[in-house]
Amino acid sequence: ALLWLAVENELSTLISGGTASGKTSMLNCISNFFPPNQRIISIEDTRELTLPKTLHWVPMETRLPNPEGKGEVTMLDLIINALRMRPDRIIMGEIRRQREAEVLFEAMHTGHSVYATLHANDVEETINRLTNPPINVPKMLLGAVSLVVVMNRNRRTGKRRTLQIAEITPTGDYRVLMQYDFKKDELVWVNKLERIYQILKTFNGMEKEEVDDDLKNKMYILKQLCDKGVKDVHTIGQVLAKYYFKRIHG
Repeated sequence: ALLWLAVENELSTLISGGTASGKTSMLNCISNFFPPNQRIISIEDTRELTLPKTLHWVPMETRLPNPEGKGEVTMLDLIINALRMRPDRIIMGEIRRQREAEVLFEAMHTGHSVYATLHANDVEETINRLTNPPINVPKMLLGAVSLVVVMNRNRRTGKRRTLQIAEITPTGDYRVLMQYDFKKDELVWVNKLERIYQILKTFNGMEKEEVDDDLKNKMYILKQLCDKGVKDVHTIGQVLAKYYFKRIHG
C-alpha cells in the first residue's frame, strides 16, 4: 500500500538488491499502480517488463552495434530521447554509469517520476553505490528520490522478499521505514513516515489523516485482490483503471 501511495503520487523510487533478488519483478509489480492516463516510457537492455494493457506504455530497448561498429543505441541515448517525448513516468532497467545517473536525476529534478533498479544489498549500500564511482552522483541530488526498496534472496532457502523500504531525506540521508522480520516472514514498521507526509502535504495538500486513510483503503483493495487470487497483470490493470476513474470522476 505504501508503494502504491508513492507511485500514485509520482514519487520517484529506486529498487535495489543483489543478483536474482527480485528487483525487476518488484519494478514490474509497482508499475501496475501507474494511472492509465499517463505516458510511461521504459528503457531496458532486454525487455523484461510487462505492463497492463490499460496503460499508455512505450517500451524502448538498447541495441548493440552491427559488425561495422555502427547503429549502437545506448541506455543514455534512450534516456535523452525519452525525455524529448515528455513522459509522465520513466522506468529504467538498471543504473550503471555516471552519465546515465546524472541525466536520470536531472529528470527527477525537472518533475519526471523515475523508477529504476540498482545492484546493492541494503539501503546504506545503495546510497554508497550512488555517491561513489563509477556512478558518482552528488549526495545533495539524492533527495529527488523519495523511496528506496531493497529486495533480498535468502541464500539458504532461496526465498525472495522485500528486505527494507526507506525514505530519503532532502539531504540524501535515509530512514528505514519497514524492515523484513525473518522469524515472522513479513515486513514490519520500524519508523513512522516523515518525509512522505511532508511531500504529500506540500504538493498535494494531503493532511496526515488523509494519507493514513488512503493507505488503509489501498490495503483493503490489495487484500481483496490477494484473497481472490488475482495475479494476472492485465486483470490487475483493469481493476486499478476503474479505481483511478472513480477517484477522478467520483
